[in-house]
Amino acid sequence: MVALDAGSLPIAVDGARKLRGGLTTARIRWVIAVLLLLFAAICGRLVQLGMVVQDTSIEGKARDIITAARPAILDRNGLELAVDVRVPSLFAEPRRIIDVDEAAAAVHSVLPDLSIDWLKQRLTGDKGFVWIKRELTPAIEDKIMQLGIPGLDFLTESKRFYPGGNEAAHIVGAVNIDNQGIAGMEKAMDDEDVALLQQVGLARGNELAPVNLSIDLRVQHVMHDVLTDALSRYRAAAAAGAMMDIKTGEILGLVSLPDFDPNQPGSALQKDTFNRMTAGIYELGSTMKSVTIAGALDSGKVKITDTFDARFGVRFGRFTITDFHGKNRILTLPEVYKFSSNVGAIHIMQQWGKENFRAFLHKMQFDVPEPLELPERRNPVVPKTFSDIVAATASFGHGLSVSPIAMLRAMGAFANNGVMVRPTMYKTSLADAEKTYQQVISPETSAEMRYIMRLNANEGSGSRMNMLAQGYRAGGKTGTAEKVVNGRYDTSKVLSLFASVFPLDNPRYAMMILVDDPHTEPGQGGHTAGWNAGEATGRIIARVAPMLGISPNFDPMLDNNLVPPELR
Repeated sequence: MVALDAGSLPIAVDGARKLRGGLTTARIRWVIAVLLLLFAAICGRLVQLGMVVQDTSIEGKARDIITAARPAILDRNGLELAVDVRVPSLFAEPRRIIDVDEAAAAVHSVLPDLSIDWLKQRLTGDKGFVWIKRELTPAIEDKIMQLGIPGLDFLTESKRFYPGGNEAAHIVGAVNIDNQGIAGMEKAMDDEDVALLQQVGLARGNELAPVNLSIDLRVQHVMHDVLTDALSRYRAAAAAGAMMDIKTGEILGLVSLPDFDPNQPGSALQKDTFNRMTAGIYELGSTMKSVTIAGALDSGKVKITDTFDARFGVRFGRFTITDFHGKNRILTLPEVYKFSSNVGAIHIMQQWGKENFRAFLHKMQFDVPEPLELPERRNPVVPKTFSDIVAATASFGHGLSVSPIAMLRAMGAFANNGVMVRPTMYKTSLADAEKTYQQVISPETSAEMRYIMRLNANEGSGSRMNMLAQGYRAGGKTGTAEKVVNGRYDTSKVLSLFASVFPLDNPRYAMMILVDDPHTEPGQGGHTAGWNAGEATGRIIARVAPMLGISPNFDPMLDNNLVPPELR
């Protein structure tokens, strides 16, 4: 037997206690470690979830862009052309939908145009965001909210509203459902800086300053009204026009019919709703005689006292060019313009030189796209070199296709002491406009052009325009261009044009009007430009001139003062 020492028992007990204490400490350490790992995992998951919640993407679109504001678009006098309104849009979080069938049926009861099957498909899954329907009314929002369905909510978006509807459609353009510009000045602004501001988060609420366009809504309304009437009155396929301040280049009015309602952008997809003033290029007919004569006079090779033999047609191979209503006699240069003689225009061009003619077209920028801010533009079609027959037909407006805005700008320059200004859709000061000035003809030549423009109004093809705009000293040139049908000119289908300037004693405004495929109005004598585009021009001038501060003046000395000294 082994005897136990009385003192050894405490030693044994103390060792056991130490053993148990060590085990307890180890367990605590393990528990702490596990808890720390769990805590780290939870924190990591929370961070991950936080990142998911803060994800700004909504079905491929940036939330900031979707909710971004656009600047209001105003006319030159501060009247609204386009504004933002805040509207609710319904979205769902499918992963939070408890009963898909119930939710689909409830939404369908408020929005019956959405099928239950489509809603079920939309509300099923684990997505965090899907659109249900955008741009709703506050009343619909209230009804949806009263359903009390978890996983349905609203996002307040900016919706573009155009108070004038169709009236300025081709100016303002339109936006898509994400409030991004797709046409007109809306797209032009995005192409410049609005889209950038949206992307960097600076386009919020009313923080963007309004954009003032050059448009005068009073002028715009009159032009739209008169051209709408012309469309019906002459049973035309289309009608269009633009008016420009020839000192500043500001476009005061621009209309193209048929048009569309920018509040319903889908209507822009209808046939023939393109902007004919900027996106259309045409053979501008006899309005081009203004260009031919202005360039020839300015060259010094042709003088206003010169005469030209219009007794016979001009022959090129097997082709002979004649006058539509020929006088069959020798014509003075002003008579070539007044009687719109094709033969006379050819002789003027030939005396000047075809190479010089082509160079002048380049100087006038007829062979490049217009610098106007509207994105709807087409490249002109102007041959780089002129053969004899191409130069001949171009002298009276055939064989080359250019924008009506190009002719508008040219007519302004011919009347404005020979100074051509860059056209613009933005409200512009005279000082800023002067930076774009280009002297294209001499002031002396400009004075001669003002005379023949006014002469044509008093005695020539512009007389019907003048009758309707008496007292406002308007002048200009008609153009009746045969349209090409199946590769041949069709005498029964024409494009009628009238390019004008007023008042010619102190020129300030130029206008270009076109009527596509007009028909003779009952009681009228024909369907050439003077009967339709000319009459529309006269009606517009008579209504807008007083708005623009131009008073009627019937003093015959105003016309007498326009006569060049050589012709007095």
